[in-house]
Amino acid sequence: MHTYLPSPTTGVLWLGPIPLRGYALCILAGIAAAIWICGRRLRDRGYESDHALNVAWWAVPFGIVGGRIYHVITSPQAYFGEGGKPLDAFKIWQGGLGIWGAIALGALGAWIGCRKYNVNFWDYADAAAPGVILAQAMGRWGNWFNNELYGEKTDVPWALKIYQWDESAGHAVKDAAGDPVVLGYFHPTFLYESLWCLVVAAIIVFVDRKRGLARGRSFALYVMLYPVGRIVFELMRTDKANHILGLRVNVWTSMFVFALGAFLWWKFRNNPVIAADDEPVDEAAPYTERTDEDPEPSAR
Repeated sequence: MHTYLPSPTTGVLWLGPIPLRGYALCILAGIAAAIWICGRRLRDRGYESDHALNVAWWAVPFGIVGGRIYHVITSPQAYFGEGGKPLDAFKIWQGGLGIWGAIALGALGAWIGCRKYNVNFWDYADAAAPGVILAQAMGRWGNWFNNELYGEKTDVPWALKIYQWDESAGHAVKDAAGDPVVLGYFHPTFLYESLWCLVVAAIIVFVDRKRGLARGRSFALYVMLYPVGRIVFELMRTDKANHILGLRVNVWTSMFVFALGAFLWWKFRNNPVIAADDEPVDEAAPYTERTDEDPEPSAR
């Protein structure tokens, strides 16, 4: 028998009557890590680290709602198609959060929070960028708990063992003998994406420390780099998805987001670099600091 990566036969642990769903725990762990990293990077930019959590109270709920809306809009058949269950659109614990919607509405929530706490939005976005992509890496393991987001069948040593899954019950389907039904062994695309997210996070931190990126460019780098890997992994996936001109919707979205990131990278080329001991600058204030084209940028 070839080697393989195992998958769980259940995505839910019960503490008495309380269900602990692996998908939700991965999302929550990712959010906690992202807030902690954001706080440290905000402090380097002259803000109180507590602002990371203060703004997150706005960004996270907006992001969750946005992620679910994107998922439902781009995969409506399960909810509004033939035999669909509209109320299932609210069952986030069964999986289904589109990162594009989460980032879009999450950014809106962060903007509101930044206005409330007098934090420059782009300073916050830069501080949050590596933590957000790390949260995505951790959140992808929720798909492992749900036996989802895999690619073609394969016999590579890291093939992922996948069970036939009962989404409503949160565990593998069992045969007459009570054994979980194995669908086969597949490329673990969720794992590939998780590893790519870690690489992107490392690149953002390294480039920011090495060059002292201008305001907004850490976020722009995140917006550019993540879709590059996402396009590859989307083309590997075999789960059902809607297509436009033969390509999965998320591939088109990824290309659009990459273009947006490239535009932001260009747009922010002359923005100031905020050194670790600089005071926060109001968004409306004129920029007087140096740009990242100046020599000897400050390290973060």
